[in-house]
Amino acid sequence: MRIGVPKETKTLEGRVALVPAAAGDLVKRGHEVWIEAGAGEKSRFSDEDYARLGVRVAPDAAALYERGELIVKVKEPIEGDLQHLRREHLLFCYLHLAPLPALTRRLLDIGLTGVAFETVELDNGDLPLLAPMSVIAGRIGVQVGTHLLHQPEGGKGKLLGGLPSTERGKVVVFGAGAAGGNAAALAAAGGANVVVFEKRQDRMGQMMALGPNVTALYPYDEVVAREVAGADLVIGAVLVTGAVAPHVLTRAHLAQMEPGSVLVDISIDQGGCFETSRATTWQAPTYVEEGVIHFAVTNMPGAVPQTSSQAICAAILPWVDKLASGDWRDDAPLTRGINVEDGRLVHPALQGMAL
Repeated sequence: MRIGVPKETKTLEGRVALVPAAAGDLVKRGHEVWIEAGAGEKSRFSDEDYARLGVRVAPDAAALYERGELIVKVKEPIEGDLQHLRREHLLFCYLHLAPLPALTRRLLDIGLTGVAFETVELDNGDLPLLAPMSVIAGRIGVQVGTHLLHQPEGGKGKLLGGLPSTERGKVVVFGAGAAGGNAAALAAAGGANVVVFEKRQDRMGQMMALGPNVTALYPYDEVVAREVAGADLVIGAVLVTGAVAPHVLTRAHLAQMEPGSVLVDISIDQGGCFETSRATTWQAPTYVEEGVIHFAVTNMPGAVPQTSSQAICAAILPWVDKLASGDWRDDAPLTRGINVEDGRLVHPALQGMAL
């Protein structure tokens, strides 16, 4: 099969779906791999790095999409991509369609088959293609939140870890999966007092095991209100596979927080888990509501493309090979990942979506 890897077009997105070594392996397995010129540059991979491994370089997006049958990219297609997509394409990337009715309608009109990284689901419920980017997003969330708490950034001027003679900062995390768990671990390692809200007992135990400065709690409304009111940094990392994220924090909660506190919504790809969340870009990443700084960038891992490209590529490569082999319909995790096909909404979380 002809595999096409286009250049990402989302604002300040630096990732590339396949690094040269992976693309070279696919060539050795008999696939014809095309990459758009310059697609790997922000991840520090040159066109020559690909070409010397037998990958063909397309001069532009039009040529890339013309040659590719299986289109493998990182982020959901936007206008620069949509004009080139055709019914016969098999699209494999992050889609996050639940909060994007306009994009969903476009893909249905095109009629292609779209398999979303975030809904490829193993029999045990794990999401192997979402996990690596969730880990990175969780860590970035703490790094960004720590920076935004600095006074020159409009924050309250608090050092999260504290030091002798000062208070430690307080971090509240919603969700203890890959994103939330990594956010909690990094915040705890930095010396902050961390409260994690989680419903699963096994994950609560994992969070408590991070250290004596971590508390895991069930998200009762009264307890959430109490803990958030005293938080310096709140990180949202809740997920319902394929669906719009539930709101775990209201505007009323924000009104009780100190001005200059920070919210980081990692769930923003699925619509956001805070009532006041709205999607932002790396070009204009923050805004203020109720005196609280909001950070809700929809492609957080795109800021560290060298790391992110290597991580996502290692995760998706076996699945790309299966899709390219042509007999992937018998693979349950991949068929669970189908979001749209032949003008139909396929994934259960999307059926009934208002378009």
